[in-house]
Amino acid sequence: MHLSPAHDAHPRSPGEEQFALAAELLALLGDRTRLTLLHALTRGEADVTTLTEACAAARPAVSQHLARLRLAGLVSTRKEGRRVVYSLRDGHLRRLLDEALNVADHRLSDRPVHD
Repeated sequence: MHLSPAHDAHPRSPGEEQFALAAELLALLGDRTRLTLLHALTRGEADVTTLTEACAAARPAVSQHLARLRLAGLVSTRKEGRRVVYSLRDGHLRRLLDEALNVADHRLSDRPVHD
């Protein structure tokens, strides 16, 4: 796999706290359902029903994943009557998701074609 030099590299050398938090974030993103949920939220706010349909998982599982993402500070919630609406917390996460999916696209396109 070829990785190009980072154009927007972190401006200073990260400390232990940054590495620990980054590792925690990446571990949360290491789950396919959570990635799917976060990707769905890049298109805008959504409630649990919409997100359940987007990731084709059981509603209780989706609720648990959303709770973990909320507790980690990756998503925000607001009430709309009885409905809870979720959204991404900030643009950094959107860019991280985009980059992760771009790396996946490149990895898939670099695979040799088998006849």
